[in-house]
Amino acid sequence: MKKNKATSFGKKAALETITGEFKGSSNKTQCARLLEALARYPITTFEAMRYLDVYHCPARVLDLRKLGHDITTHWQTVETESGESHRVGLYVLQGKTENEMEGVAA
Repeated sequence: MKKNKATSFGKKAALETITGEFKGSSNKTQCARLLEALARYPITTFEAMRYLDVYHCPARVLDLRKLGHDITTHWQTVETESGESHRVGLYVLQGKTENEMEGVAA
C-alpha cells in the first residue's frame, strides 16, 4: 500500500479556514465542517482530526451518509510528523471530477 505525503500547505490552510467558519463541537457543527471540506477535497481521518477538529470522523461520516450524502471510503497509509505509518480512511464525496480526486488510492 502506497504512503501518502503530508497534507499540502494550501489544503491545510483551507481546512483551518473551514474550522474557523464553523465554530463549535456539536455533532451537527462537526458534520457541517466535514461536509464543507469534503465538497472541496478528499479528507483522511488524520486530516479531519488534526485540521477540522473532528475527533471521530467515521461517526460523522455515518451521520452524513444517513442524511443522504454519498461518501466512499478508501484505505491509505499515511506517515505522521514523527515518521510513524498509520492506516487511515480517505473519505470522498461522490460526484467529484477527476482533478478533485487527487490523492485517492485506486
